[in-house]
Amino acid sequence: MYSFTGKFVFIAGPCVIEGRDETLFIAEELKKVFESIDADFIFKASFDKANRTSVGSYRGPGMDEGLKILAEVKEKFNMPVLTDVHEVSQINGIKEIVDIIQIPAFLCRQTDLVVAAAKTGKCVNLKKAQFMAPEDMVYVVEKVKAQGNDNIFLTERGTSFGYGNLVVDFRAFPIMKKTGLPVIYDVTHSLQRPSAANGVSGGDREFVETMACAAVAAGIDGLFMEVHPNPNKAMSDKHTSYSLNKVALLVERIMKIRSVL
Repeated sequence: MYSFTGKFVFIAGPCVIEGRDETLFIAEELKKVFESIDADFIFKASFDKANRTSVGSYRGPGMDEGLKILAEVKEKFNMPVLTDVHEVSQINGIKEIVDIIQIPAFLCRQTDLVVAAAKTGKCVNLKKAQFMAPEDMVYVVEKVKAQGNDNIFLTERGTSFGYGNLVVDFRAFPIMKKTGLPVIYDVTHSLQRPSAANGVSGGDREFVETMACAAVAAGIDGLFMEVHPNPNKAMSDKHTSYSLNKVALLVERIMKIRSVL
């Protein structure tokens, strides 16, 4: 079971599982990047993207097939895995496989879902809702801690004021760190332009490096990012997913900034 070690945390992987072979390839390439880095690495991927803009958008392989693939990633590459849940009924199915259960931003106020995830005893990654102030995340944290679980990440992914855009207020990082919990920055999702690309979310991948480095300088404890071998062909978040072959260079820059701090 994963617990925060105090080292910088990288959470990376494809937005959604597109297939077994590609998922294993991404995991293998990321393992090569992080095996010599003094930081924790967690592989992330979704088996179902239940919050797509359009009803016709690809959602993933489903829970059964998706969990088989995540279990293979975990076993083959000896790395912790993270996935998100959308319904209480999914909790029992995933708790035997994943190391971190992620509560999606839109659902972080769903008490039953948060409580069910907390009761597993697994690390719970709480994404701050796009409509919530950072100081209000303390109440979500209380729901997890009330179940005897203090193994928690808080993740910032931007704030929406409508009109197809997100804004990251860097004051959110120190505000959420007042909880005493690790704070993660989801750089790729924060650069989305929700529902702004004709029925899908657009985005600004060009700012990944700038925002990631600035957030590290602001004192975050980890970085969350979606990566893909060919982002322009990704079946989800193609406008913001980061290119797999650029990850090593970005990680090097981040660790240099981290070392200065």
